[in-house]
Amino acid sequence: MFLTISTTGTPERPATDLGFLLHKHPEKAQAFSTSYGTAHVLYPEADAERCTAALLLEVDAVALVRRGKGKGRGGAPDAALAQYVNDRPYAASSLLAVALSAVFSSAMRGVCNARPERAVQPLPLRIEIPALPARGGPDLVRRLFEPLGWAVTADPVALDSEFPEWGDSRYVRLVLESEVLTLAAALRHLYVLLPVLDDAKHYWVSSDEVDKLLRAGEGWLPGHPEQKLITSRYLSRRWSLTRQAMERLELVRLAEADDSEVEDLDNAVEAETEEAEKPTPLAVQRRDAIVAALRASGAARVLDLGCGQGQLVQALLKDPRFTEIVGVDVSMRALTIASRRLKLDRMGERQASRVTLFQSSLAYTDNRLKGYDAAVLSEVIEHLDLPRLPALEYAVFGAARPRTVLVTTPNVEYNVRWESLPAGHVRHGDHRFEWTRDEFRQWAGKVAERHGYEVEFVSVGPDDPEVGPPTQMAVFSMSTATIRTTKEEKAA
Repeated sequence: MFLTISTTGTPERPATDLGFLLHKHPEKAQAFSTSYGTAHVLYPEADAERCTAALLLEVDAVALVRRGKGKGRGGAPDAALAQYVNDRPYAASSLLAVALSAVFSSAMRGVCNARPERAVQPLPLRIEIPALPARGGPDLVRRLFEPLGWAVTADPVALDSEFPEWGDSRYVRLVLESEVLTLAAALRHLYVLLPVLDDAKHYWVSSDEVDKLLRAGEGWLPGHPEQKLITSRYLSRRWSLTRQAMERLELVRLAEADDSEVEDLDNAVEAETEEAEKPTPLAVQRRDAIVAALRASGAARVLDLGCGQGQLVQALLKDPRFTEIVGVDVSMRALTIASRRLKLDRMGERQASRVTLFQSSLAYTDNRLKGYDAAVLSEVIEHLDLPRLPALEYAVFGAARPRTVLVTTPNVEYNVRWESLPAGHVRHGDHRFEWTRDEFRQWAGKVAERHGYEVEFVSVGPDDPEVGPPTQMAVFSMSTATIRTTKEEKAA
């Protein structure tokens, strides 16, 4: 990713003042570590008449994958390859906006102790970006930048210069020129509009992005003719955040029109004396459903397979009917956290005798798992690669063979109801797959048939009439014939 900022000057006001404004010396090449790679600042030219500062961002693709959240490994058939084969090293995306903010943070705020008078003065500016993703084409680029005082040149980049019949790509070569803007304003424009044009953020969008947008958009966003589009795209089309930002922008507009402070307008409604009732988190609803199913099965000795940090074990310990609870996980770190959560080192002897934690992999049979009334696989199977599911199936249903097995997994059809989840993404970065209700029922039915179980399905969470519940649970119960055969084999 590459961007240049150029200005011209006179002997009285040399162009090299750009170095003071950016807080980067023209005679030095500097490197800065960012979350997604290394940002380099250098000056291809620097004299009194003309000065150009360049920002080059080297994206670390491996670090980006490791730090990625919400992308998942199963969002699309080529998701794993797409993490490495993409335009991130070359096209000016939200990653470049993040680098701008990190490297030129003082300049973006208009702070320059060495040349304070220059920081508030308009400069002759020329900004060039060789490859800018522009979803909406050159026309949208002009609609975004021209109202801010820029002369815009947005030349489409051909898909392949040797094959002009293929047409243009979604990228443009952008040149912005202005003599009426300060450097701080120019940087804030870029910080907001680069990800807007890319229409994709490469990091998690949370509520603090609203504050970032309003800070960077101060003075220009409230009156921008494309305000709604900018706000929606910048916030990754999260409607609740977009609505919040639009309401605050409207307050700013009204305050400016009335020559008053925002706080004076935003006090028409008194603070609520009672907090609105918060919905029960899905994780709590899921644990409640599991505990209810275990009680209905009459189980006393329970396995929590893939127990994670021990939340379900903790819930089961509160019910004395569960006389033995075993938490199993492949991660020692998770087991350590679970031990701390349960306070095993301070637990009374009688209570401690009911719970055991140990490490094991569900990809292999383990004799320690035999002989229990019930086993729970809560949000576990989707963390395995599909080719490894048969091994888990045999280890649980074929070797351990508890009378009851509970399996919960996300219902991928419900994902469209999660406003914070981008389309095509899975709910957790480690999910290898997420099934529809039909896919889950087909898998569960085949497992039950192969191993002598009967299976019923339970909805967990609000059951949407169109897309079903957010979580689906299968309750496997060993068939009467299988139980009889097992008893006869033991007697023989």
